[in-house]
Amino acid sequence: ERVVRIEGRVEQVSAEESDTYFHSRPLDSRIGAWASPQREVISGRGVLVANAAKYGAKFLLQPPRPPHWGGYRLTADRWEFWQGRRSRLHDRLRYAQQADGSWLRERLAP
Repeated sequence: ERVVRIEGRVEQVSAEESDTYFHSRPLDSRIGAWASPQREVISGRGVLVANAAKYGAKFLLQPPRPPHWGGYRLTADRWEFWQGRRSRLHDRLRYAQQADGSWLRERLAP
């Protein structure tokens, strides 16, 4: 019974930054980026395992960043935290960034 909501500006990071982050990840994660046709319906986990074996054999220890893989940066200016309680008197806190860069903390009614 917990929710975090973040609002702010989102921007795509550069190809160079995506490359740097991709190459910092474990090898299995980099192969997995190639193996998973994200958001596509697959017949089962075997598809992922077979794809991972195929791309692992193809790229060995040096998989390049897939062309469809990249990053986004969220610059948050508002955070909201909600913690449920049986009594329905939930805790709900909001942090909002002010013009001077400080953060205003407010308790909201659930």
